[in-house]
Amino acid sequence: MSRTGTAQRTETVETEAGVARITWHPAREARLVLAVGHGAGGGIEAGDLQALAAVLPGHRVTVALVEQPWRVAGKRLAPAPRTLDTGWRGLWPALTVPGLPVVAGGRSAGARVACRTAKSLGARAVLALSFPLHPPGRPEKSREDELLGAGVPTLVVQGGRDPFGRPEEFPAGGHDLVEVPYGDHGFAVPKKAPLTRDQALELLTGAVAGWLDRLPRT
Repeated sequence: MSRTGTAQRTETVETEAGVARITWHPAREARLVLAVGHGAGGGIEAGDLQALAAVLPGHRVTVALVEQPWRVAGKRLAPAPRTLDTGWRGLWPALTVPGLPVVAGGRSAGARVACRTAKSLGARAVLALSFPLHPPGRPEKSREDELLGAGVPTLVVQGGRDPFGRPEEFPAGGHDLVEVPYGDHGFAVPKKAPLTRDQALELLTGAVAGWLDRLPRT
């Protein structure tokens, strides 16, 4: 598959966990690739992922939306973290475009996968959307070690009322954190909030674009 031009393209990739799928949103004169995986409760149709795919190519960022093998196979439940990591590792070579660094990203469970594998795969950085710091109501079951162990520059974008971890619950460490006020785990906001869902997504995409712009080129 050619990854030049600006037309959206889809390809399938064989991995040890099954067949994965990548939907490419190419940028003209791209300077990097952002590969983003979905969560355990949905696919690449998530509003934040679609917003990134619509906006970032205008910032010379090619966006690759990645569907794990379990989603491609039509299964309802995500497999164990080890299997998710196997799928991600298996498709990583397909994300490599000559001369372009790759930023690993994901929402929720996909963010955990990106953090766990980034350093070993040679990712330039990690984008963690709605990182599930702990199960709802179980702050003692912290997953902060995964986040803090990413080993590369990391941006967390978190809803202000995310039950999987509010921004103020996150530990200090080598990552940046941007709050989407009033946002839940999917960045939806209450009807009475002083910003709309579209404005919340604009805040998210603007923060991600700015952070990618500031990443060192090498």
